Amino acid sequence: MTAQRPVIDAGPALNFFSINKQRLLIGVLGPLCAPETVRDEVLRKAQREEGRFGHAAVAWSKLGHYMQILSDEWTDDLARAVSDVAGMPMADRMKTSRDLGEIMVIAHALIAAKAGAEVTVLIDDGAGRQLASAQRSRLKRLREAGNPRVGRIALIGTVTVLKLAAQHGQVAGKGEMREIYARLRCLDDGLVPIERSGLLDAGLWHRPHP
Repeated sequence: MTAQRPVIDAGPALNFFSINKQRLLIGVLGPLCAPETVRDEVLRKAQREEGRFGHAAVAWSKLGHYMQILSDEWTDDLARAVSDVAGMPMADRMKTSRDLGEIMVIAHALIAAKAGAEVTVLIDDGAGRQLASAQRSRLKRLREAGNPRVGRIALIGTVTVLKLAAQHGQVAGKGEMREIYARLRCLDDGLVPIERSGLLDAGLWHRPHP
């Protein structure tokens, strides 16, 4: 099964890029990709809320080959995927900007997964995660029905990225994790308090001696 670059939604992109932690994000996940809709949403919010998200535009402009942009132009495959995810024709769904970024992230991931790829999507939004989970379950049913070449969608969020960063030694210790997480929560009040996140669990920070 082939792997594809993780597909990132606007929320996590705004959060990590606004606090200048794009290197941590890429260090954990590798090079990323994002639909045009997500890119436009990040840049629009960075401009509109410069004091809060302004640095996200600066960070995005410096990503170079670490960020691949996925075209949202109409194709048969994309139209089918958007219809599957959103439950309505692509032409109708594109008329409404609300939650469109999440729809396009999942749709692009679905296309790749149907072609046999293992695709990670990075979404924090609750409704978006439900949509991604539904497609992940659908792909599983297709495999169980005798389509072994169908790929998979893996769903992760900001907390998962930070846990992986801790495990990989990209965050020095709990003190630094508290500082990073506090800055992220200032941007995203949907993140739970760090004490409920699992980011301070002893097992996460225990690393065997070489």
